[in-house]
Amino acid sequence: MISDKKLIVNSEKGNLLNELIKSIKECQHFYFSVAFINFSGLQLLLETFKEAEKIGIKGKILTSTYLNFTDSKSLKKIKEFENINLKVFVTDKEIGFHTKAYIFEYREYYKIIIGSSNITQSALKSNVEWNVKVVSKKEDEYVREVLKEYQKIWDIGTKADQGFISRYESFLQNLIRKNIYPQVIYEDIEYIVPNRMQKRAIESLERLRSYGENKALVIAATGTGKTYMSAFDVKEFKPKKLLFIVHREEILKKAKETFEKLIVNEPVTFGFFTGNVKQKDADYLFATIQTVSKYYKDFDQDEFDYLIIDEAHHATSPSYESVLCYFNPKFTLGMTATPERSDGRSVFDLFDNNVAIEVRLHEALDDELIIPFHYFGITDIDEVDLSDVDIDDIAEITKRLKVHERVEFIIEQMNFYGHDGDKRKCLGFCASKEHARYMTEEFNSRGYKSICLTGDDSVEYRSQIIQRLEDEKDDLQFIFTVDIFNEGVDIPSVNTVLMLRPTNSPIVFIQQLGRGLRKYKGKSFLTVLDFIGNHNKTFLIAIALNGSRYYDKDSLKVAIATGFANIPGSTHIQMDEISQERILQQIDKENFNSMKYLKEEYNEFKKMNNGKVPYYLVDYLKYDGAPDPIKFIDREKIYLQFVRKVEKDENLLSLLSNVIFEGALKEISGKLPLKRIHEFVILKYLLEHKEISQSIAKREILKYIKEVDSDTIIHAFECLTQSYYDSVQKRGKLQLCELQDGLLIKSDDFSNILKNSEYKKYIKDHIQYGIFRYEKEFKQDYYGIPHFKLYEQYLMADAALLSNYRKIHSSFRGSGLLANGKDYFLYIDLHKEEDIKESINYQDKFLDQKYFQWQSQNSTTQTSERGKNIIYNKERGVSLHLFIRKYKEIDGKTEPYIYIGKGNTVEFHGEKPITTVLELEHEVPQRIYTEFVKKV
Repeated sequence: MISDKKLIVNSEKGNLLNELIKSIKECQHFYFSVAFINFSGLQLLLETFKEAEKIGIKGKILTSTYLNFTDSKSLKKIKEFENINLKVFVTDKEIGFHTKAYIFEYREYYKIIIGSSNITQSALKSNVEWNVKVVSKKEDEYVREVLKEYQKIWDIGTKADQGFISRYESFLQNLIRKNIYPQVIYEDIEYIVPNRMQKRAIESLERLRSYGENKALVIAATGTGKTYMSAFDVKEFKPKKLLFIVHREEILKKAKETFEKLIVNEPVTFGFFTGNVKQKDADYLFATIQTVSKYYKDFDQDEFDYLIIDEAHHATSPSYESVLCYFNPKFTLGMTATPERSDGRSVFDLFDNNVAIEVRLHEALDDELIIPFHYFGITDIDEVDLSDVDIDDIAEITKRLKVHERVEFIIEQMNFYGHDGDKRKCLGFCASKEHARYMTEEFNSRGYKSICLTGDDSVEYRSQIIQRLEDEKDDLQFIFTVDIFNEGVDIPSVNTVLMLRPTNSPIVFIQQLGRGLRKYKGKSFLTVLDFIGNHNKTFLIAIALNGSRYYDKDSLKVAIATGFANIPGSTHIQMDEISQERILQQIDKENFNSMKYLKEEYNEFKKMNNGKVPYYLVDYLKYDGAPDPIKFIDREKIYLQFVRKVEKDENLLSLLSNVIFEGALKEISGKLPLKRIHEFVILKYLLEHKEISQSIAKREILKYIKEVDSDTIIHAFECLTQSYYDSVQKRGKLQLCELQDGLLIKSDDFSNILKNSEYKKYIKDHIQYGIFRYEKEFKQDYYGIPHFKLYEQYLMADAALLSNYRKIHSSFRGSGLLANGKDYFLYIDLHKEEDIKESINYQDKFLDQKYFQWQSQNSTTQTSERGKNIIYNKERGVSLHLFIRKYKEIDGKTEPYIYIGKGNTVEFHGEKPITTVLELEHEVPQRIYTEFVKKV
């Protein structure tokens, strides 16, 4: 075995955890020496230790009491493994202990990893850490030196027997009682700064205000810092008077404290306006809607400069309506975790459809606004067979889940994986009320204090039980429930979630997962145990965890095979082999584009929509994990046509019988999802105005993006007049606009359609949806001309639109290289169709993340003008834009391309075709690269 060296860092390419798991499974013996071990890191290795124990791999682990950072829970857990010998280096004031070494013994060589990482979740997965791996023969001098030093400290280490661990645990508890552990770091209020989400939201609010908007909505998950964000914005806005309205009195005090903490040394007073306290003269007033809706006329209409509505999804109710109609502030801010509306009215409309920012689960993890979760997908026991049961047959599913052996198995797994903190605070999500009651009885009979909560219980009783669960001294550990904790209930200290029902909705899965992700003092991670059965919709778990509206069979399979490596930070997702295989088989069998599947997806979403028909595209923005309605549009050309078919809705049939309305919807729908926002911003303006000039269009577009080109505005005008449509594209579609004396005006047909309020609300919905979705996916960034975002999905014809191409756009298809002046667009299929492979032996492939090998069209010579532009592209000022897809088609649907940026030719040979090596201007991220090259 030759010597081998490698630097291991935590990045998209991998992390130390993956290296340790792989090494433990393959070695004969392992020897660790780490200063710190805490349970957040140890839990990630438990399954691997168990596998090692089964096959007889033995190990030694040496840790220390240095800085009292190693927790006693970790020591106890390691002691459960008979194959691991544990010692502790007891430090004192004179001697510290700071080693981080991982040694693996193989038959002929050692692998030695020495660096900066201890066994904590962040050190193993997300921190900036350097660890050097050296592989050397057993007789190597370096190996002998390392083993000698390891043996030296091992010999003086203290055996971690039960007596030692008990004494150490008592010592740590004494420090906690004296409030000297863990050490508290002093924080100066002056140095509290906005996090990434808050900065983005504040920038967006400032931009909207600068262009005359006076209302906006912020959508962000519970615990992500919306109240702080609003306080930061108020600090910049400096209103003379502020009104902050909440739905529940219990959160009012915290809101007021947040503002008082951030807004210091300002000549403003703070006060409450509630049922018991009415400090009406305070400058910044914090009120409940119940009180302010009774007394709002005691204030002047323009009394408040800034109005904040917390939990804004309630703001469509009558109590809010009267208050909002009465006051006339300079700016109104709405904040919500979910823009769900319960009464059929639009929260978006209430805030003039201005969404300042939207932060869902994966963004919140990426921005570290919530804590990481450790998800363990565990194959359910054989006694539970759900293979032949309808997932909506709750009674039958309940019957099959009520198995004593399953309860024992759940407890066994729960005790093996453990939890963060001293007291377990667990939510168990069940299939039905009967199932929740059963689990409660079974757990109580085994000595695990549990309570069942359902929608039948009063709000007051639920609050009492939640307080008991959060109380460290109360013996209540488990609340078993059905769906009442899916959203809107805040239990920050929850450290364990049990998924005890088959997952039939990614939305519900994400909501239940989210119940435990709130940051809380001393809480570093959430443990999620999901008992995965053999029902036919198990693959929905993968869709929920993958966290992307864009998915296909292949991307899902790659995510599963790589342990969802695309999930940011210290979050860890681990499925056992049986569950992985079961899900992969289901994905292979499922056709995500079939009418059957789309109907099931639609109907499941309809259930989440309180059983109401989701007539509007913006309904799909309400929930994290909602299906992508573009799939429904792709199926029937018009979303309402899809709804009509599924619902057999005669009213929609009548509505769509108007060919002009149908043509308008078809024209607007055909532009979704937007890759350029300009056209829809212009259409939004034209909903209320007869005409629009270039200067007004520029002003309106700048409300959404940071910069706009004049030529792109002109091109957008031309696109809205269908200047670049061929005869087939125009068929059945309404021409919405016309050019007249440099102004863009509505066509007569479009104007007439908009006079009908029923038609108008559906057209407005489509335009709003397009704008909201664009903002979510492209944010406010400027991409220039051509208007391409790295790693976004594009169709061939999109390049024509986004490069301001002024010929028929449908000509942009059917070829591997298309051009617009000095911009060359390379469309590349990594896996060719079989018939093409036989005629041409293409060699298009990634050489690595920085270099790509590409072959020109079969007729291109080096001496042709096009050939010279390819092989000397940089010298000739030609941009080679690479669009790549893995497969041309999946489940009968043409796949889009991924834009990976520009490349420059650094090598070339041959002709007809010319084989080139392109150096990419942007190294492809590991996540994208893996998806392109990995075969599953």
